[in-house]
Amino acid sequence: MERLPPVKTPCIGVCSTGIGDSVCRGCKRFAHEVIDWNSYSQDQKRIVDSRLSQFLAQCVKNRLRIIDQPLLAWQLQTQQVRHNPDHDPYCWVFALLKAGAGQITDPGNFGFEVDLRFRTLSLLELREQIDAEYFALSSAHYERYYLMPDLFGRESRG
Repeated sequence: MERLPPVKTPCIGVCSTGIGDSVCRGCKRFAHEVIDWNSYSQDQKRIVDSRLSQFLAQCVKNRLRIIDQPLLAWQLQTQQVRHNPDHDPYCWVFALLKAGAGQITDPGNFGFEVDLRFRTLSLLELREQIDAEYFALSSAHYERYYLMPDLFGRESRG
């Protein structure tokens, strides 16, 4: 049986659940996931981690394209950017943007390009748009699956 590495906390130290948000503006986990994280099994943590990485990759793909994944991986290693190599490579691009969007002048040198529709924006603006969309997607998921009343008369999970 293959032994998977433990799931690291997605916390980035910018938690907004303490001020009443149902979805953390920092890591995009639901408030109950932030609170219960340390009691979760590795399988439970993997489920949360998978949802978050899928949502983030989707948001990045809406604006950017990877054109050279080996170059992207090399740049992440060379620039010593913390990222999860098991996540979708589009999550790697976001890690790169978080670490240095203001310092990248030619995305092609880092293995990605900006979609034509967004080339008038700076990488800093794109990073903010991606993060806002990621938060909106996580919030919509929370509202849909945790706040919606149960149509069969059972109590909601939220």
